[in-house]
Amino acid sequence: MLEELDELVRRGIFPNRSEAIRAALRDLLYKEVFKVKTAREEEKEEELPISLVRGR
Repeated sequence: MLEELDELVRRGIFPNRSEAIRAALRDLLYKEVFKVKTAREEEKEEELPISLVRGR
């Protein structure tokens, strides 16, 4: 894994390993938060009458 991080730094994609790790962690957290929000919204839709979910 360190070799891959070093390659990203060599290519100039990130200034150093720390920045690459921060970006990866940030992306992971955003994805996980999005999944939780989406699941909550779907649960709320399941609780609504069908006419409200379909916009009728």
